[in-house]
Formats: sequence, structure tokens, C-alpha cells
Amino acid sequence: MSVCLVMTTLGDDNIRRVLADPPLIWSVVAPDEPGRVGRERKRPRGLLARLFGRKPAPADPFPLWLPDGEGKRMDLDKAWHGIHYLLTGTSFKGGFPLNFLVLGGEQVGHVEVGYGPARVFTSAQVREIAAALAPIDETSLRDRFNPDEMMKLAIYPAIWDRDPADDDTFAYCAEFYSEMKAFVADAAERGVGLVVSVT
Repeated sequence: MSVCLVMTTLGDDNIRRVLADPPLIWSVVAPDEPGRVGRERKRPRGLLARLFGRKPAPADPFPLWLPDGEGKRMDLDKAWHGIHYLLTGTSFKGGFPLNFLVLGGEQVGHVEVGYGPARVFTSAQVREIAAALAPIDETSLRDRFNPDEMMKLAIYPAIWDRDPADDDTFAYCAEFYSEMKAFVADAAERGVGLVVSVT
């Protein structure tokens, strides 16, 4: 089974709404499954959550409306972890904003949308991410590409030591990086934030 990372644009007002009412995140990450929000709200809460946790948010009578510029998606396929390594030189660390694929932002409650909850980045944070990515081009990434270290660090999907003549794994990352950089730059220009989810 593949582990893929998806980014979705979302405005700051809607980010505040999903943080206040986490089941609404399903309207963003699975817009073709409108029943997911209701099913998440009906999910039984554990005893400790009922005793000590916050009360569940009341059902929102209005669906999450996504204006123009919101709800645009970009799937990084399985290249996300390789891109993270090329940006940070680490497996699951690094500093903001270059670590945004695996760290940072604000977690959307405890709603499991795949491999853990989604994370959101405000429009201001997206502008920081876009500015940090702007000077990093394919040549910069190639200088950071180290298949032996990537295999040692278990960078998913552990394909980095393949013969480039048969499978150019750097080109795989570089292509997705280029698309991601353009996607983030467009989000920054439109003044929207991002939802990052691993599925």
C-alpha cells in the first residue's frame, strides 16, 4: 500500500472553522464523500475524552463552502519524503518553513484522515514557505541528492539506490518538486493557506 501526501488550498476563515470543528476537515480532504463529516461526528468518544476532553463541537448546519481558489489539490504521490529530505537533509526533522511537508502547521483535532490528522498552514505561513522555496531550483536539489544516505535514513519509498538508467529517482523527485513549488507559489499569490494530509 502506498503512502502519499496531498496538499489542498484553504482560506484562513475556513482554516479557523475546521480547527474549531475538526470533522469539517473531511469536506476538504474528501469532498466527493459528503457523508464523512456526519459519520465522524457520530463516532463514539472514549471515556477519558468524555470525562476530561472538550465537549464536541455542535453540528454545523452549514457545509464548508470553498470559494474560488480554495479546494485546489496537489498530490505528491510517493515523492513527498524524498522532497523533504532534499529540502532539509533529514528524515523527519528540519526547521520551518522547509520542513512543512512532515512537520509544523496546526493539527486538525484528532480526526484520522489517513495516516494521522491533517495539518493546516495559514496564508501567512504559506507566504513564508513560498519565499523559502523560491530560490531552490533543480540544480540545488541535485547537489543535495545522496542515494546512499537516503537509503540509510529509510527515506520512503526506499528506491533511491536504483540504477538511474533504469529508474531516475532524482528526476521523479525533481518533477514533483517543481509542481509543488508552483502550487505553493500560486497559493501564496492567491492569499490562501494549505491543508497537508498523508493518505
